[in-house]
Amino acid sequence: MTMRPLLATLLALSLWLGTATAATTPSAFTATYKVSRGGSPMGTATISLHDDGNGQWTYRKAVKGTGGLAALLGASVDETSRFRWKGELPEAISYDYKLQTGIKDKQRHLRVDWNTHQVHVEGNKGSETYPARPGIVERNTLPLALGVALRDGQQQVALAVAVRQKVETQRFKVAGTEAIQVPAGSFQAKRVDRTDADRGFSAWYAPARYPLPVKLSQHDGGELTMELVSYTPQ
Repeated sequence: MTMRPLLATLLALSLWLGTATAATTPSAFTATYKVSRGGSPMGTATISLHDDGNGQWTYRKAVKGTGGLAALLGASVDETSRFRWKGELPEAISYDYKLQTGIKDKQRHLRVDWNTHQVHVEGNKGSETYPARPGIVERNTLPLALGVALRDGQQQVALAVAVRQKVETQRFKVAGTEAIQVPAGSFQAKRVDRTDADRGFSAWYAPARYPLPVKLSQHDGGELTMELVSYTPQ
């Protein structure tokens, strides 16, 4: 093979590899969920993923109270994450949490300084600084990281999660396949449970279709359930 065909072959291979790598991470989307607590309607959630075009992505979850006490208080939660893909992990850059009600507001701001490998957290309870770890995610992008891992066939997943005071390893396991009915349709979904903590967390995924769960149940702090209503690629 002469130099010109060889260079052309290498260029084609590199382009194919770049396409293959890009295809392993989710594209931009908007998803909506209905939210309930203890079986009673509580609100709606909108989750979106946006490519910022500079190697960074924005992942946002906005929950608005539309029923019960949440509606009465005008409650809303806004969580915005910025991250970069590190392999197939949404590696954290920042995370902002804001809870607003008629009687109480709560905020938390998390920043990762990758130059110094430090995580800085500020919130209502003060500030914390602790060492970062490569590939860390945070609470908002955790379901997205799980969805990508399940799509790749993983049955057990360990994630380094930046919380208020440290990076902790959270472990999850596929418990089986269950029939799930949600507003978006019927699914034979993989049920994922957290295995390293007593606090109840279960999520049901259809990983061949969506990078997010079709249903999520959180028992810590109340019976909170989210069910997929719609998913729109952008």
